[in-house]
Amino acid sequence: MPRHGRWRAQSAGLPGDRAWRYGRRAAGGRRGDQPVTAPFDVAIIGAGPAGMAAAVMARKQGLSCVVFDEAGRPGGQIYRAVTERPERDRQDILGPDYYAGLDLVEAFQRSGAEHRAGTMVWSIAEGEIHWRSRSGSGVTFARRIVAAAGAMERPFPLRGWTLPGVMTAGAAQILLKSAGLVEDDIVFVGCGPLLYLVAAQYCRAGHPPRLIIETTPRGNLGAALPHLPRALLAARYLFKGLGLIRELRAAGVRIERGVEQVELEGEDAIRGARWRIGGRWQRADTGRVALHQGVVPNVNLAMALRCRHLWDERQRCWRPALDEWNRSSQPWLWIAGDEAGIAGAVSARLSGALAALDIARDLGAIDERERNRAGTPLRAALGRDRAVRPFLETLYRPSDAFVVPQADDVIICRCEEVTRSEIARVVKEGAAGPNQAKGFLRCGMGPCQGRMCGHTVTETMSALSGKGQEEIGYFRQRMPIKPITTGEIAAAAPFDGEGA
Repeated sequence: MPRHGRWRAQSAGLPGDRAWRYGRRAAGGRRGDQPVTAPFDVAIIGAGPAGMAAAVMARKQGLSCVVFDEAGRPGGQIYRAVTERPERDRQDILGPDYYAGLDLVEAFQRSGAEHRAGTMVWSIAEGEIHWRSRSGSGVTFARRIVAAAGAMERPFPLRGWTLPGVMTAGAAQILLKSAGLVEDDIVFVGCGPLLYLVAAQYCRAGHPPRLIIETTPRGNLGAALPHLPRALLAARYLFKGLGLIRELRAAGVRIERGVEQVELEGEDAIRGARWRIGGRWQRADTGRVALHQGVVPNVNLAMALRCRHLWDERQRCWRPALDEWNRSSQPWLWIAGDEAGIAGAVSARLSGALAALDIARDLGAIDERERNRAGTPLRAALGRDRAVRPFLETLYRPSDAFVVPQADDVIICRCEEVTRSEIARVVKEGAAGPNQAKGFLRCGMGPCQGRMCGHTVTETMSALSGKGQEEIGYFRQRMPIKPITTGEIAAAAPFDGEGA
């Protein structure tokens, strides 16, 4: 083994046997049919606000950096397609907060970080990333890794949610951002700031929604008010929310509040929506429905890496346990942005930069004093930006009735078509958590790998058993974290220890 390879491995802080293997790989070469590339200081998964900010900061500290992202262009879901078609009407529709991401994208493109667009990461281990793109598959080695895979919308399991014509509010916004498409006569159902934002954007595009069915529990506002004084440190978010409501009222959008139950009707497609307020049912015809009740961290990657996770009761979701610099329980992995806990685009950028500073300190590019000096204003800005979170999280905390399905025939796992009644049966038979339920029912074993049902299974088993969510747990995730063919996995077989 070349001497420089062993030195680089040891400088990365990798233990004994792994350092030897890392050193062998550092020289480059091929593994079967796969290219093996020279190591980077930092590999980042995701080119959203957190991933881009981490890359920019890493490059400023002199670290080599590679960023993997499944999208064709940087921006993530929040800044999706921000570099495309910046016409005046598009700016008016999507708003200044969306276009605030343009400066970050341009800084990322100038930073010198290597951007692997259109590349899916399907497996990660200490020091290595397995990926697939249209041009093939490969393995890239890095001394430290930042996971910035973002968030996903919380599942909204109710009767009819699997019908054609039903989507999430985030999907409706993706259509608007990426293709300039809107759905006519759409009904929005749920709660949370994004619901009002997308509805207002539809109004600006000249296609106001037919109706908003607001499922926020009536008692949430009273519970949120004690958090209001601190929320005023980030008052712009409050003014923005009030402005969205004013826009909807000015556009004549009907909003039904205090909704206790919702059902979607149809057989081969969505035909209508029913909702109950105070025991009285109402109905509206519609061929399009957008569901939303907040977003949750995309935890499958960190779960598969056996990172320690906590149940966040206020956000009703799992999130990774991190230190103040976003380092996880795996010492070589940092988690930034909404994957670390829902806080929005500004906080995601700040957390990505803080993670990169800590990695630079960890690798010896800067010392602890330099890290702390550079991080102090970022941490102060992060505290101000997150000041509004307790208020928003309490105000828009979804009710039990919409997080846990109430009817036995409601599908929980869409991939395997597992219903609430089937979950109830295995709980009654003694299943202790999602992994036991998976063995009986295959829930969580479909193409989405539990992303669309994981939180619902935890919440449902908790409600049925009387145990806390943390005691119930989550699906035990394993690599690969994304669907991949057995041929591609075979091509990524480990080294035999003889040559590269």
